[in-house]
Amino acid sequence: MDETTLLLKELTEAHGVPGYEAPVRDLISKLLAPLGEVEKDKLGSLICRKQGEAEKPKVMLAAHMDEVGFMVKSITEQGFIKFLPLGGWFDQVLLAHRVIIHTHKGDIVGVIGAKPPHILPPEERKKVVQRKEMYIDIGATSREEVEAAGVRPGDPIIPQAGFEVLASGKTYLSKAFDDRVGVAMMVQVLQALQRESHPNTVYGVATVQEEVGVRGARTSVWAVEPDVAIVLESDIAGDVPGVTEDQAAAKLGKGPSLLLYDRSMIPNLHLRDLVIETAEQEGLPLQLTHMEGGATDGAVLHLHRTGVPTVVLSVPARHIHSHSSIIHRDDYDAAVKLLVAVLKRLDAETVRGLTD
Repeated sequence: MDETTLLLKELTEAHGVPGYEAPVRDLISKLLAPLGEVEKDKLGSLICRKQGEAEKPKVMLAAHMDEVGFMVKSITEQGFIKFLPLGGWFDQVLLAHRVIIHTHKGDIVGVIGAKPPHILPPEERKKVVQRKEMYIDIGATSREEVEAAGVRPGDPIIPQAGFEVLASGKTYLSKAFDDRVGVAMMVQVLQALQRESHPNTVYGVATVQEEVGVRGARTSVWAVEPDVAIVLESDIAGDVPGVTEDQAAAKLGKGPSLLLYDRSMIPNLHLRDLVIETAEQEGLPLQLTHMEGGATDGAVLHLHRTGVPTVVLSVPARHIHSHSSIIHRDDYDAAVKLLVAVLKRLDAETVRGLTD
């Protein structure tokens, strides 16, 4: 594995569900320490300031460190664990997956279960099992046994899924690409800027609690007070059976994507066009996409104070918000190169022109 692959493996395998980001935050803090002045806001987001040729404009790169997961809700008398979702989950992807419960006594492995199909009547067998009917089984036979193992209501639950390089060598499988792929981009762009001049000051921000309401972006933007913001995300790759281009246009291996619309933000049009023109000038692929049913940290960033010019640059990923998603290395590499090129163009005059 090269440096980039190892970085993606380390970030995606780290634990960090919303509100419980400490393990992945510690890792990101170590990665950012050599790259600029690192601070933390009171909600837990990390802010890395990389000084360029000028104090302003201030450019905020936002990537959320949290991943979708769960929280212990209650323990039954028989020793099964009921759970709450932290972030959006499609119930159909949950059954039979292993999870890790982080307790005060250490990590415990369990599996998500429900009534076996053998005992269901034919009509019920055809229905989708809802999350409220599921439970986590750690192999216990009583509430007392679960409590003795250290499990308490409020404990975070993390999907158990390791990082894998797939057969092509250019596609990667792991949990948490949403949005550790954005965090990795931010880290590697800040690394690249150690060797490149840029006419601005860049703030790399790893936000918390995006999956439960873009909360970390809401607090960290006040600490940065940016003149322009670029959200680094994972996009929905629609190149899978049953999905039309009208529903999700991004495809694996065709380049990073620029979001033209989501349900919470229309991007700044001048900044959008700058990204498109930069990709053309640099000979880099760029896909133009939309997301009718989702939002990003841009939802609050672009509304800060009197408004902040904001766009979302993404790496397409298949099967996001599940235990295992897939990205393409070419898309990631192109996104990093494009972002560096855009940052080098964001001087004071250009940023002033974004709101003309």
